[in-house]
Amino acid sequence: MHGKHKAYVSTAAAVVLLAGGPAVAAAAHTADAARTAPAAAPARADVDAAGAVAAALKKYPGVVESLDKDGAVWHVDVIAKNGKHAELTVDTRSGKVFTENADDNSDDDGGNKAVVAAKVTALQAMKAAVAAHSGQVSSVEWDDDDDNGSRYWNVEVKSGDKTTNVHVDATSGKATVSTSDSDGDGNDDDN
Repeated sequence: MHGKHKAYVSTAAAVVLLAGGPAVAAAAHTADAARTAPAAAPARADVDAAGAVAAALKKYPGVVESLDKDGAVWHVDVIAKNGKHAELTVDTRSGKVFTENADDNSDDDGGNKAVVAAKVTALQAMKAAVAAHSGQVSSVEWDDDDDNGSRYWNVEVKSGDKTTNVHVDATSGKATVSTSDSDGDGNDDDN
């Protein structure tokens, strides 16, 4: 009788495991996975150009002179109100800012002062450029054309594999779509 009782208890335990045990465990596991999956793997958005500007200016207050995406980092040049210059790197994934170089001497030709005094900031130029040509900003650069005295921001906007240059006047904020380069090699030719 002892052997039959043992077999009965084993069978009963197996039935409980098969009927409720694994199913309940699987359901609990699925519920846990559903609860933790969004937190563990959210749709992560890399730091965009505007985010890189904000992070750089938080670390080194001033005005942005240029911004350029290079792989997983943004290179941001900032000029402080006193004319001091810093080259910063912003990680596109974490948003962490690293100072690559900071110098105490201001420039001799007055270019830094022109950037600091410009009515239109790099961030405003980026917004104007994207309004004129939709896409993602990949670079912004101050351009001080000494020949005719014009000052503007040159903004590169990427849309798919096409890059479009948009010039934004540093005084009026007017955006003008300049040239485009659809093959992504940096040349404005069709080859």
